[in-house]
Amino acid sequence: MNFIKKWSDKTPKILQAVLNVALILVAITLVISMFKETWEIFHSVFYDTSENFYQITEEILVFFLYFEFLALIIKYFEKGYHFPLRYFIYIGITAIVRYIIIDHKSAMTTLLLSGAILVLLLSLLVANTKTVRRDLN
Repeated sequence: MNFIKKWSDKTPKILQAVLNVALILVAITLVISMFKETWEIFHSVFYDTSENFYQITEEILVFFLYFEFLALIIKYFEKGYHFPLRYFIYIGITAIVRYIIIDHKSAMTTLLLSGAILVLLLSLLVANTKTVRRDLN
């Protein structure tokens, strides 16, 4: 029985350490990808004038997705191993806006995606209330 108690106390700490190492590796990968995307943006703007506005805008939005995921990982460590819900909502809004910019051929799809953004904004209002937020202590 003592053996089970000892392992049940150590298991969450071991799993937390594995999770932290995995998140650090993901963060390093995101930083490398973000720098690559930055290079592609500067190359598109200053050297490759054949790219159109939508391609450059798409690259910028991909950059912000990397940026937001890195901010999410940073907040995870700052907030005591907790992912704030608001950051997932920000990432969702940015991803939908990116998709609308890339694929805006169907007016109905664009309208439905705009409705999804509205739902996410409403959920962001709820997530920012004092009763839901944990970081307003």
